[in-house]
This record gives sequence, C-alpha cells and structure tokens, in this order.
Amino acid sequence: MANLNIRVDDNLKKQAETVFSELGITLSAATTMFLKQVVRYNGIPFELRADPFYSSENQMRLHTAIKRMESSGGTVHDLIEADDD
Repeated sequence: MANLNIRVDDNLKKQAETVFSELGITLSAATTMFLKQVVRYNGIPFELRADPFYSSENQMRLHTAIKRMESSGGTVHDLIEADDD
C-alpha cells in the first residue's frame, strides 16, 4: 500500500471531511474512489471548464464596449438608474 502526501488549504480539507463524514466515508476512502474513477475514465472523471467570462472573445467584446462608451462621452454611472422614491 502506498502513501500519498498532498498539500491543501486547511479550510478546504475540513469542509471536505465534513461532507465525506455525512456520506459515511473518510477523506482517504474518497481519495481512493476518485483515483479509481480517474483510472476507469482514463482522465478526470468530471468536466473541466474555464469561466467563459475570461474567454478572449468575451474580453474583446468588453473592451469594444468600453471604447464605444468612452468615445460617446458616456460613463459607467450613466448606465445605472436609481429611483429616489
């Protein structure tokens, strides 16, 4: 049997242990389950995605919108409407 040493944030570890405890398993058992799924799927057993907000296409749109707003003399505050009722 091999030992696996990993470093994780203390709070993350505590939160995960709480979840696993509610499921009736240990952190060690959950880690073993994850590794078995990695082998079974021959990869990460869940979808990995980047936040689309940071995509180059979206960033280009945002920069274009900023330039358009600045060239028309607008400000961010012009976009906010407030009722003083």
